[in-house]
Amino acid sequence: MKIVACYSNKGGVGKTATAVNLAHAAAASGLRVLLCDLDPQGASGFYFRIKPSKKLKDESFFKDVKRFIDAIRGSDFDNLDVLPANMTFRDFDIFLSRMKNGRSRLKKALKAVNADYDVIVLDCPPNISALSENVFKAADRIVVPVIPTTLSERTFEQLLQFFADHRLNRRKLIAFFSMVQARKTLHQDTMARLRQLYAGQFLSAVIPFSTDIEKMGQHRAPVATFAGSRQAGQAYGALWQEVRARL
Repeated sequence: MKIVACYSNKGGVGKTATAVNLAHAAAASGLRVLLCDLDPQGASGFYFRIKPSKKLKDESFFKDVKRFIDAIRGSDFDNLDVLPANMTFRDFDIFLSRMKNGRSRLKKALKAVNADYDVIVLDCPPNISALSENVFKAADRIVVPVIPTTLSERTFEQLLQFFADHRLNRRKLIAFFSMVQARKTLHQDTMARLRQLYAGQFLSAVIPFSTDIEKMGQHRAPVATFAGSRQAGQAYGALWQEVRARL
């Protein structure tokens, strides 16, 4: 089983859209996939029309294997299950701070389904916290969407510095450019500079700024299901192929 985290310490960069579309692409390729939503907003579950379990709350996510497994829901797509979030997930940092070996609790929880899935995709909340440190330890690869703008570049640099300061494995981080507007000179210049500055850190696939991605909320489905032949649908497919190669 491989764990792929979709993470950014900045909100509004396309993180959840990435998690949803990567999970769908992985399942479509024949892999058994669990999309685990760690963000209390529960957007991943919303996109798949799945309501959260009311029983998986408080510390039970990390301590109660039966409740964890019972909270998993099947989606409308073959090979793809979802563990939807609920609002109690906002207190994860509090629970983790009280637990023994709190920095490795997430990995232990995910081991409960180790034999059932080939890939687990984590949709993570946009912050650096105790939960984030759990994600950094548990994940085999951490996929980071970066908008080619000054603030998004700055938060990516902060993430790299956090990994350096805490002696975390920077090779786990694989970034890609998200919400790209090809006509903008700033976007093109920023992408070229960052690719040169962080050689090998950025994937080739680029996710465009697209109304098709915005329409995921209307369709409540991954882009490939309603716009698979269009630019955004093709881009997410290419992104998954690169991520899979890195696994």
